Amino acid sequence: MFVRRFEEVLALPTAMTALLGCQLLGELIVRALHLPIPGPVLGLLLLLAWLLLGTTVTLPVSSSLPEVARGLLNHMSLLFIPAGVGIILHGQTLADQWLPISVSLFGSTALALIATALTFRAVCKIMERSKAKKEGGR
Repeated sequence: MFVRRFEEVLALPTAMTALLGCQLLGELIVRALHLPIPGPVLGLLLLLAWLLLGTTVTLPVSSSLPEVARGLLNHMSLLFIPAGVGIILHGQTLADQWLPISVSLFGSTALALIATALTFRAVCKIMERSKAKKEGGR
């Protein structure tokens, strides 16, 4: 009973260590290889690969990862505090450069929406063709 309780107590810190370890490993790889992607993104990909391998390799941490992830997501608003401080700190720059900033924000949003819509249409056409081939082959 003591061993089981001890494992339960260590589950969350171990899962958090695994998340931070993947992020650290991603950071180290990006810096060592001078890759043009953020370290945490590579760390997330490493975590994904680790979890996918978890179907064949025993990973005791993966059972408590959802709980840790939920806890982080519940407190995600705290991560926006540095952005708010940056806006306050550079308020004068924002006031001076409001037009180019606004144009770039709205323009990039419009381009992202257009790209998403075109991608969606292309994928729908591909799926329709694939479905038609499967139905035609029957």
